[in-house]
Amino acid sequence: MTGYPAAGSHPQESLYRGIVDAALREDLGTAGDLTSKATIDAATRAEGVLVARQAGRLCGIEIALDVFQSVDSELEVFRLAQDGQDLEAGAILTRMRGDARALLAAERTALNFLGHLSGIATATRDLAARIESTSSRLVCTRKTTPGLRALEKYAVRTGGGGNHRFGLFDAVLIKDNHRALCGGVVSAIRRAKKAGGHLVRIEVEVDDLQQLDEALREGVDAILLDNMSVPDLRVAVERCRGRVVSEASGGIGLDTIEEVARTGVDLISVGWITHSAPSLDVAFDLVPTPAFSRGEKEKLAPAFDRLRSRE
Repeated sequence: MTGYPAAGSHPQESLYRGIVDAALREDLGTAGDLTSKATIDAATRAEGVLVARQAGRLCGIEIALDVFQSVDSELEVFRLAQDGQDLEAGAILTRMRGDARALLAAERTALNFLGHLSGIATATRDLAARIESTSSRLVCTRKTTPGLRALEKYAVRTGGGGNHRFGLFDAVLIKDNHRALCGGVVSAIRRAKKAGGHLVRIEVEVDDLQQLDEALREGVDAILLDNMSVPDLRVAVERCRGRVVSEASGGIGLDTIEEVARTGVDLISVGWITHSAPSLDVAFDLVPTPAFSRGEKEKLAPAFDRLRSRE
């Protein structure tokens, strides 16, 4: 619903800076990586790669690299992939080298971000592909992991979907519990209009065609058609056409999204792409031989860089 920017090569640092710091505190605590300290000499240096073990759409590479940078700003990195790329199984995403203990301390936190966000982007891509020949657009919901909403919504955009509202603060969406407490669709809409002012958009969720007609008579900006059968959805979309934005929601998956889109509905909202998308299998492998030979480093010198400074 809201017009947030499309995904670029990486998200703004302000979206993930505090999240990365909190995730590292959660994993390292005050003592750090006890295993690596006990088994690896402090002077040991290592080289490794981030690799995709299964095919999918990449999302979160900048965040993953920032995790490594947060542990050790001196790590050297060569990026081989960017967010939004479709990967084959076995694709190398990034090569890096530096302090071995730092690489291992950052590994799991970095992979958690990268696998989770890439899984969302992949699921979104697969759903969006099913409806690309229709006029419908896929959007996410507020069913997100607490604290990770901005990143998960970024992953949806990276996968080719759009964002619904970011929170309770940026639009009015009257749902079933609001209707119940207000005494119905009409009362809830009238109260929202009186309180919200002319700049606040109003969407109302309806369960059947009678509620739909009530909402249309009152006049709103969008109507969420919740868990309607496909035949009822077709009728509802026709009634909404040219009057309000129509949105379908409820139990929509890969096997049903195309049929829903063929009704002509404007938006299809899917909650599971953020709360239940399978994580993409990514790994960090330390290699015993140099990741950057002298000839390779010279050849790739223009693209070789250090991670962004946090100063």
